[in-house]
Amino acid sequence: MEKLRIEGPSRLEGIIRASGAKNAALPILAASLLTDDPLTLKNLPAVRDIRTMIRLLEHLGVGHTESDDAITFLVGGNGKADDAPYDLVKTMRASVLVLGPLLARRGHARVSLPGGCAIGVRPVDLHLSGLEALGAEVRLEKGYIDARCDQLRGARFRFAHRTVGGTENLLMAASLAKGTTVLENCACEPEIEDLAALLNAMGAQIRGAGTESIEIQGVGSLHGTEHSVIADRIEAGTYLIGAAMTRGDVTVRGLRPKDLKPLTTKLIDVGAEVTTGDGSIRVRCSETLQPSSIVTEPHPGFPTDLQAQYTAMMTQASGRSSVSETVFENRFQHVPELARMGADIRVERGTYAKVKGVTPLSGARVMATDLRASACLVLAGLVADGETIVDRIYHLDRGYEKIESKLRTLGARVERISD
Repeated sequence: MEKLRIEGPSRLEGIIRASGAKNAALPILAASLLTDDPLTLKNLPAVRDIRTMIRLLEHLGVGHTESDDAITFLVGGNGKADDAPYDLVKTMRASVLVLGPLLARRGHARVSLPGGCAIGVRPVDLHLSGLEALGAEVRLEKGYIDARCDQLRGARFRFAHRTVGGTENLLMAASLAKGTTVLENCACEPEIEDLAALLNAMGAQIRGAGTESIEIQGVGSLHGTEHSVIADRIEAGTYLIGAAMTRGDVTVRGLRPKDLKPLTTKLIDVGAEVTTGDGSIRVRCSETLQPSSIVTEPHPGFPTDLQAQYTAMMTQASGRSSVSETVFENRFQHVPELARMGADIRVERGTYAKVKGVTPLSGARVMATDLRASACLVLAGLVADGETIVDRIYHLDRGYEKIESKLRTLGARVERISD
């Protein structure tokens, strides 16, 4: 099993480019099911979740060809399959995003329930009730979602709470529904804006993506197009937190600064110098960090996917801070591993943590429990004294492209090793 070995402490300094956003690319890949025409995608990140989705699409009859900077997807002659079996989707919750496109395009979908994950249970009930509002018949049987329809029809549907995947599934399904669909209390993440931009380029008529209310005028068919996936704001944010945490100087290029405003606002609060340019963010820090508390919330609040990394940074701030997790109920599994390195963090009620700093960290052998916890432990290893071994980095490979190479570019002493 592969691991990362980090020799600390290190100071991050230099320039890197953000990879494409995994969380934008996954629904965009699912959208290839909505047309028989070629769909050419650029800036897809080379991470495990993308490879998993491509394998699922192949099972569903969507072939692909690769060039130097793009992958073109095309439904082939066997593009009649409508099932997403458990063996293909068990490692990735985003597989449920094929549900809406399959239902809209092929009239039937049988998709394995994604189940829970290490950071908490994320049910798909709102996906299903939204599709039922559009006229689908949905049954749950033997661990699978079985949905079918003759023709989806536009409707007004309000999400009981904001759901990124649910918003994406209904956006894709409603694009081919007959009539107008109005979705309310939608998620507002940049990745949803990117999906809507792709769908509109394919001929959809979507207004309001990125706001709480989205209107979709259904069309008879969608055509192919070319699209470049937006930058990964979570990956970029991880390196920017690393810059502040190591008293470094890092510039990340190829991104949209507005997408990271919830983070850069907090980095300024803790004493870092933040400079935004045309498609870039630079973070410099030479002084001891100041404590600043956060509450995770749906966009445009502080993103839950940066909570673990921010918690690690607060161990290096001079004072007490708190971290309140409101999105997932089980997202402090990194805390015991940070404690092995010397962190002073106390979790209360499972969703609230008190962090005391500055706490000197020492290298240790630690175990990743999920994707963002992995990144948190890597950052801790950068400021720790001595050798840190991060185990189970297959979690990390789900969402970070060439992380050890990028960190070495910035001056870190890190390598991938195997048992």
